[in-house]
Amino acid sequence: MAEKRKTKKRKERKKEFGEPPESEKATSEEYAVAKWLKANVPTKKTKFLNHHVEYFTGTKAVDALLTSKWATSKNPLFTTRLDVTEFLHQMLLHKLFHRAKKVPVSEQELRGKSKKKDVEKSSKSGDEKDGDKASASEGKDKDKEKEKKKRKIRLEMHLEQVFLDSMDAYVWIYDPMPWYYWLFGALVVFGTIGICMFPLWPATVRKGVYYLSIAAAAFLVLIIVLAVLRVVVFCLVWVLTLTRHHLWLLPNLTEDVGFFASFWPLYKYEYRGPGSESDKKSKKKKKKDKQSDDEEEKTPLVQAEKQEVAPATDNTDTGDLKEEPPEITATEHVEKHSESDTDNSQRSSTDRDFEIVNSDDLEPEVRT
Repeated sequence: MAEKRKTKKRKERKKEFGEPPESEKATSEEYAVAKWLKANVPTKKTKFLNHHVEYFTGTKAVDALLTSKWATSKNPLFTTRLDVTEFLHQMLLHKLFHRAKKVPVSEQELRGKSKKKDVEKSSKSGDEKDGDKASASEGKDKDKEKEKKKRKIRLEMHLEQVFLDSMDAYVWIYDPMPWYYWLFGALVVFGTIGICMFPLWPATVRKGVYYLSIAAAAFLVLIIVLAVLRVVVFCLVWVLTLTRHHLWLLPNLTEDVGFFASFWPLYKYEYRGPGSESDKKSKKKKKKDKQSDDEEEKTPLVQAEKQEVAPATDNTDTGDLKEEPPEITATEHVEKHSESDTDNSQRSSTDRDFEIVNSDDLEPEVRT
């Protein structure tokens, strides 16, 4: 109510001072200019308040209108750039578009987004090789350099809604309805009216519609029967051949394809028994898995052997600072020889430095 009173007071003041009252709705010329601008002035798409919008710059709109029919005709509507800006200001007041402010995106926001993307990519590519990671890191560095060269901006609502002949952004509010929307809407209206008037149709037309409905119902039933039949045939062949033969009738019938593509090809046959390509691929995968497991088991053994060899090499490098080995008695030599024989036998049998034995097989310890 307060806003209506204010508008009424403004109109009364303009009448008192002899100023022409401003119309709240856009004129036909303004709609024509807006339609021409939207078709001829280049626009860009972005997000504005969580909405996908199109925006243009003020100078490009002024330049385009100075070369249009409204400026080059015998009775031109625009003669100077000032006239164009004033006309576009009236269009802005009539809410055909509004002024937006370009805000540069800070580096912190870009880094936050890039970190999120890097985390997602690293989680997906965790099983890749080191070479692939290096190439991916180089590609990321190039992408970052390109992003730095390009200036990132976002749009915000401008507090001063005024049209200026500058590089400011103006977001389109005017969105004309395409002509085919009106056509389809009229067809839907007339179609519903015609269906409601079905009892008034001629007898021959009603009989034809009846037969068409029966044919459509029969077609739907046929598709359902084919879908069930193809599953039954597949199961029978799969069971009788012990999962070696796979036969599908109309394999694209239930797929997301076109009408004619769903009925072609007529069948699809695959052999998945011994000697088939799928069997060979599975064998190759098993071999690769076994090789990887063997390598993982051998790596701790190789490391242990290296640790055993390391102290021996250290003793050879000491030169004159060697200490004479202590004298070994015959009994100690025999005991060490027997221990080494048992260790070698265990390693040869189990390929490990230890062997797991049940507690029952162990001899009870004799306490002295």
